[in-house]
Order: sequence, then structure tokens, then C-alpha cells
Amino acid sequence: MKALGIDPGTRSFDLTVVDGEEVVWEDSIDTTAIAENPQSLIEAIEEANEVDIIVGPSGYGVPITFNRDIIDPRRFALEVLLLTRDEDLRSGVEKGELGIRVYEAIVKVVVDLWRRGLPVCYIPSCILLPTIPAYRKINKLDMGTADKMAVAALGVFDQSSRESVDYAEVNFILVEMGFGYNAAIAIDGGRIVDAVGGTLFQTSFLSMGAVDGEIAVMGREWIRSDVFHGGVADICGTLSLDEAIDEYERFEEPYYSAMESMLEGLEKTVRSLTSSVKEPREILLSGRYARHERLRNLVCERLGEIAPVRQLNNLLGAKISKEAAQGYAIIGEGIAGGVFSDLIKHMRIDEARGTVLNWVFHPRLKNAKERLLKTYIETVREPKL
Repeated sequence: MKALGIDPGTRSFDLTVVDGEEVVWEDSIDTTAIAENPQSLIEAIEEANEVDIIVGPSGYGVPITFNRDIIDPRRFALEVLLLTRDEDLRSGVEKGELGIRVYEAIVKVVVDLWRRGLPVCYIPSCILLPTIPAYRKINKLDMGTADKMAVAALGVFDQSSRESVDYAEVNFILVEMGFGYNAAIAIDGGRIVDAVGGTLFQTSFLSMGAVDGEIAVMGREWIRSDVFHGGVADICGTLSLDEAIDEYERFEEPYYSAMESMLEGLEKTVRSLTSSVKEPREILLSGRYARHERLRNLVCERLGEIAPVRQLNNLLGAKISKEAAQGYAIIGEGIAGGVFSDLIKHMRIDEARGTVLNWVFHPRLKNAKERLLKTYIETVREPKL
């Protein structure tokens, strides 16, 4: 069974083809290039040759949904997968917002894949999984987007195969360190039981993370592109992580405070998840910045007191694609009935239901909750509610 996974990163779209448990083809394309010319991604998919299933960029997640089930691909991509309106997309593109260019690229790609009738499916994010208790979901939306869920699936397979244990014995906390966001996911018994998504994290490289309610009120009006601001890059006025670390190590402000906030936020978040996973076997690191040696060393110093820290292993044959693309691919392979089908069933990924606003109860969001549900129902045949 051959499956292609597409991970829509802030910096690059990574593509991975797995044949069973092995990566047999991969590619990485600059996100801006895809936003300007989505045909470049289609050409890459064609270069990958025939596959049985493609897992498309799934944003904030949706219950497993196939191309054939989608009625209106643009609304589905923009409003269901990305929780975004046309005016936010236009405004962000006009301002040249890097994060919104990712959204623009995803919308174009989803529409193009649908028009071509390719065997594409879209997958859930963490909050849609029944393995996280409802009480942990209350008034949350981002408990790890679909790509973070995919990395967690790769982590379950990794620990199971490396330590020769059943999925039910797998136990770890995943820390994803990306260019835009950080996230942490707690896995117990081989299932996702808790998580803190990028917009709930304390200070990521681009994103400010969790927002004090009083600050939100002071801001009055917020738009989609605001979630890509307020992090280390804005505090320090640089997109260079090396520069930020250089000045951090010299105790120069505001670099020191910015980096310390991100590092302490990582530690606090992981420690908070030990209330859900009491004694994690290990902490797995993944994401673009997990490959940055200097940052990884700083993180390991913090987290090593909690549990052994290790970088997540790539699949056999993987050389350039990030972990999320590999995770997307193995989930697709499992959905299609391949060797990872037991993993999909064990993690209960196929049982995802509803929308990501199901557990939000603030009256201010009543209309948004109803609108998302209505859009999901109108853009998909036989929605999984």
C-alpha cells in the first residue's frame, strides 16, 4: 500500500510517500512558491507516481473526509479546515503575512486536488479524537492541529517498534517545535489523552501563544493573521533564531526575555501534561527547530529533569521530509488498509466526530460555532457529527 502525505508548513510544504513502513519518495517545496503557483505542488504529486491514497493538508482538522465526499472544496478548505473568512484571507495576503500565505496555498491546493479527482482524504486534529476526555476540551479549539496529531501517530509507531512493545504500552510526551508554533501532546497507552496546541502555548517563535483575556479585550478587534504575531520574532525584531540565541546567551534584552519565555513555556507545558501522563517513558522532540542543535540543547537541559529527552526517529528511508509529512503518510496508509491500519484503529483516529468548536461554550462564540457546523454540513456529504 503506497500513501502520500502532504504537510503544509509555514516555511515549506513537505511531501512523503511510504510503501508499507518505508519512505520511498519525498520532496520539500517553499510555501511561498506554492502560494504563487499551486501547480508546482501538483507537479510534485505527479512526480511521486501512482499512490493508493493522498492525505491532504488538513489544517485545524476534520473527521476523516475523502475528496469524493466534498461538495464545495473552497468553502471546505477555507472555513472548515482553516477557520478563516474570505476577508481575512484577502487582508493577510495584501499585507504579505507569511502565515496567511500558507492558508492561501492550502486553499488553492485543496481545490486543485478536488478538481483532479485524486484519491485524497483529510484527517482530524487532536481535539476531535474521542481519546481526549471531554472535560479537557472545554472552551478549547487548538489542542494540536492535524499535522501535530500526525506527528504523534509517528511517535507511537516509533516507540512501539524501537522498544518492541505493543501500542497499548506506548507512553510519552511529544514536544513539537516549529517555525510558527510550538505544541505538546501527551500519549498514554498509545493514545492521545491531552495536548496543548500552538495558540495555547506560552510564546512560540512567531506566535504569542495563549492570550490573557484582558489583553484580548484591550485589542478590541483581532484578525486571523494576528495569531502569527507576538512571539520571539516580533519581540526581538528578527526572523533569525541564531541571532536570537546569540543575544540570549549574552543576556541581551529583549532577546533574553523572549527566549527565556519560550524555553520556560516549553518546560511549564510539559510539566502540566504530567498530570495526564504521570510518568512518561520519554519526551520526544520533533519539528523544524528540533533539528536546530543549539535550541535543542537548551530545551534538553530544561526537560531532562522530567524524563529522558530524545529526538523522534524518522521512518526508514526518510532524509529531507519533516516528521509531520511522514505522519500524514502513515495515517493515510493505515486508513487505506495497509500495515498501519492497526495503529489507526488503536488511536481511534477513524472515530473522530464533530467540529473543533464543539466544546466551546462562551456566548460570544455562539454564532461562530453554529456557522462552522452549518458550513461543515453544507460542504460535505454525510458529515460525521
